[in-house]
Amino acid sequence: MATCEVCGNNYGMSFEIHAQGAVHVFDCFSCAIHRMAPVCEHCRVQIIGQGVEADGHWFCGAHCARAEGRAGIVDKV
Repeated sequence: MATCEVCGNNYGMSFEIHAQGAVHVFDCFSCAIHRMAPVCEHCRVQIIGQGVEADGHWFCGAHCARAEGRAGIVDKV
């Protein structure tokens, strides 16, 4: 068993995520999202889907990227 780094739950079905040279342990996807998901730099929502990266900055979509002055970003339908 391993202990979740977010909630501290010691759970037999915990899992590891290996990212950027670090190993993270979680007991559920919601804890993993809480710790790992980037945050939109305009509206502050956690980005769980694709998101938009522009000049090293993360946004939940093209609207927020444009609101922060990024040009030429278009959402696909």
